[in-house]
Amino acid sequence: MKLFLIKLGKAWSVIRRDGLLRGSSRVLSAFGLLFRKVEPGDVLFVSNGVGDSARYRTSHVAEELSFHGFKASVALQDNPFLLSYAKQFSVFVFHRVLFTEKVGRFVAELKRLNKTIIFETDDLVYDPAFLVHMDYYQKMNAFEKKLYEKGLGGEILSDPAVQVCTTTTEFLAEKLREKQKKVFIVSNKLSRQDVSWAETALTHMKEHSSDTVRVSYLSGTPSHNKDFATITKALSVLLTRYPQMRLVLAGPLDTESSLNQFESQIERVPFVQRKDYFQIVASMDINVAPLEIGNPFCESKSELKFFESGIVGVPTVASATKTFSQAISDGKDGFVAGFTEEWIEKIETLIVDADRRKQMGENARKTALEKYTTENGVSEEYYEYLRSKIQ
Repeated sequence: MKLFLIKLGKAWSVIRRDGLLRGSSRVLSAFGLLFRKVEPGDVLFVSNGVGDSARYRTSHVAEELSFHGFKASVALQDNPFLLSYAKQFSVFVFHRVLFTEKVGRFVAELKRLNKTIIFETDDLVYDPAFLVHMDYYQKMNAFEKKLYEKGLGGEILSDPAVQVCTTTTEFLAEKLREKQKKVFIVSNKLSRQDVSWAETALTHMKEHSSDTVRVSYLSGTPSHNKDFATITKALSVLLTRYPQMRLVLAGPLDTESSLNQFESQIERVPFVQRKDYFQIVASMDINVAPLEIGNPFCESKSELKFFESGIVGVPTVASATKTFSQAISDGKDGFVAGFTEEWIEKIETLIVDADRRKQMGENARKTALEKYTTENGVSEEYYEYLRSKIQ
């Protein structure tokens, strides 16, 4: 019953965010995946959902592994066939799994069979102590909050039988090592389908006025209001200085009242399906990816906003977190910024210099193709570990 109520709360949030038709379509699609049966193989990823996090950390990693000779599949934790999979795979990767009675029985059976269990996370949601830093948590409905009240997957992480973790960033890896775990950093990557959609977006890209410069902020979830607020002052200065600038806000976001005066220069784009997302990004000139520096949740975020825009040749100006600073060659394939004046300077550089903007976008696309696709990405140490565990 608890899991049902939580799923109901999540479904309602999706419908409320995306609208009745689009939201219902997403919910029904997820429901269909619940009953999908998978074929036996080497590695099974188990997740509690089908959102962006699950896409990158289960489906995309499974695809990456397939390019390196592994047979990997994905199943939802409430899949009716889940218990039967215990004997059909050698390695089981648990991503954001809610620890229910059924999951407990499944984990117990895996331990009895001496299977390898890996804890996977791309966020700090496994530890409820960090929820105070999660802005969106305060806005969740009561059913959604139950998903996080004991930490998402924390019971699996604390199991002595679970000695290995995978994650996305060095910041998260350090937190997991504090739990005395061996950690492999497996970066987020674009799928083969993503790359195809990006290619299509570039091929069919519509030209907009050469005088207009479109600066986008792409909020994938309703948890980034404070992140965006860190650059509101810089954007206000630039919108005043450059009337030809258009600020495009995609996804759920509450903006500060100080931007109301620029209503004629602000465009809002509702949530769209994945394949349409790349078309929207490709129509931009500059992407911004601000994060609240010093906030543990923000420091744990990966560089995906850099390579999602880079794959369609759009340069990013991002907050100078450790992860973005390592991923972006500042001044070559993007910019990192730490304070308001720096944000103004670096966005302004790209606004006034179209040639610099184009070259930086091309460099960002090259980086995305070379390092951030499931086909070209490399996590060799992790592959070797998996090979040693496959029976």
